[in-house]
Amino acid sequence: MKHSNYLLGIILLFTVVSCAKQGTPMGGPKDEDPPKLLSINPSNESTNVKPSIIELEFDEYVKAETPNKQIIITPRINKDEMEVTTNKNRVIINLNQELEDSTTYVFNFQKSIKDITENNIPDNLKLVFSTGPNIDSLSFSGNVSYILPQKQKNITDVLVGLYAENDTTNVLTATPYYIGQTDSIGNFNLSNIKAGNYRAYAWHDQNNSLKAEEKQEEYGFISDTISISENVTDAKLYLSKADLSAFKINRASASGQNFDIYLSKYPTDIIIDHQDINKSLFYRQNEKTIRLYHTSIINDSTAVKLMLRDSVGFKLDTIVYAKFEESDRKNEKLETTVKAKRNFLKEIEAEIKFNKPINNVNYDSLYIKYDSASYIPIKPEMLSFKDSLDRTLISIAVNVPDSLKQEEYTLYAMDSTFQDIEGEFNTTKIENLFRKLDPETLAEEIKITVNTENLPIIVQIIDKKDEVVAEQYLTETNVAIFKNLEAATYYIRAILDLNKNRRWDTSNMNENRQAEPIYYLENKESDNPKDTIIRGGWSLDVTIDPQKIPGIPKIKENIMK
Repeated sequence: MKHSNYLLGIILLFTVVSCAKQGTPMGGPKDEDPPKLLSINPSNESTNVKPSIIELEFDEYVKAETPNKQIIITPRINKDEMEVTTNKNRVIINLNQELEDSTTYVFNFQKSIKDITENNIPDNLKLVFSTGPNIDSLSFSGNVSYILPQKQKNITDVLVGLYAENDTTNVLTATPYYIGQTDSIGNFNLSNIKAGNYRAYAWHDQNNSLKAEEKQEEYGFISDTISISENVTDAKLYLSKADLSAFKINRASASGQNFDIYLSKYPTDIIIDHQDINKSLFYRQNEKTIRLYHTSIINDSTAVKLMLRDSVGFKLDTIVYAKFEESDRKNEKLETTVKAKRNFLKEIEAEIKFNKPINNVNYDSLYIKYDSASYIPIKPEMLSFKDSLDRTLISIAVNVPDSLKQEEYTLYAMDSTFQDIEGEFNTTKIENLFRKLDPETLAEEIKITVNTENLPIIVQIIDKKDEVVAEQYLTETNVAIFKNLEAATYYIRAILDLNKNRRWDTSNMNENRQAEPIYYLENKESDNPKDTIIRGGWSLDVTIDPQKIPGIPKIKENIMK
């Protein structure tokens, strides 16, 4: 009897343990199947419905992750009012708002719903229904690309949106009426659109706000209003950064013996108008701050006229009353930074950037060394300021005679070679090594024809570090010829300089102005189509073709003037 009770106890114990351990078994194959939708209410493509709650049922337990951000709903509703909950295998969406009459709604769930075990996502989960008798069926499709090449090969987190023509909001201020996402190569298709007139935008939605942040995110637009009465195809949009925030002086104040002007944005053009400029009044730019120096005015102020321009073309013309006060503050040290092409054929070129305006150069301690006892003296005519008003950037160009056979040369500047307008000297010497190239290792000639009649054109050859190694500014021809390029892999591009300011300019949506076009030499059959390989001894004759302009092809006749 005792043995029977003992056996019974063991059996009961194993039964309890077994029951307690019921659940997901350890090991076994990984669950790679996404949740399957069993039912949805209202049903997909239903009409004459105006739900306040949407319910989805799946074949397994699911969860919802950031649904108010992840779920794309068109036309837009107030998603801040929407509540999304899960209960085992069900997702319940309480809209908490009235939907519009006779309107087709599309809920694109993207990656908002996942199973609870392996985070598998349902395939192409979407709900379409209409509050009226018909499902809107028009579409808007095309492609989005970046004007400037991105480090990532695939396009990610890029959205396309349509705003009603009479909507007072835009891509910078509110989410669009219709919205969709591009694929990895920039193609998009917005469906179930109601006939009407719209404005189209695209943007990189890095922070998932469903609108563009003008200071951080690239965006683009189509200049003309789009009339959608039939399917619109082949739309083209280009993305670039364009900061349309106000360009202004945030504050201005004395800083030691100097005067600082703090701007809201980085200025691309600076003109300072004053009778003492570069005589006793000097300036330097450090990001968004302009510092004024005056060598003779102490404890007094003077009117200085500023004429500034930012990257989108906004102008700031104003007068500041700069006060220069006596101060015991110690002067800032003079610092130097050298930027140079390390390899050369006939001429050594370098730029020296200073943190303060330069007043004097001691040429006795500035030269090119090519062995322990020989050097090429650098003379005043070999130096120039890149901008006559900006005395913080000096360009150096030194011709090396063919009679010198050395391979290595060193730009040398001893300490105390340069003196700034406050009387400070550089305390660190400069030594930059250069290597003379063998002409036989260089490409003989690269002839580049830009297939456009628009002039002027900036033609650039850019290395893999995104540095311009050669550039030509074409004003009378569309053909650029480069000689003696080093063997390497480059980007070759052409910029249409529409405003003739010798640089690329981004868009200005407020002025309905597109960014200046950039055309790249491309090999469509290559894995890296923008790469151009140049080898020593080569001669190339290539043509850069224009890229598609932003907008809708005119032959579609769906652009409203």
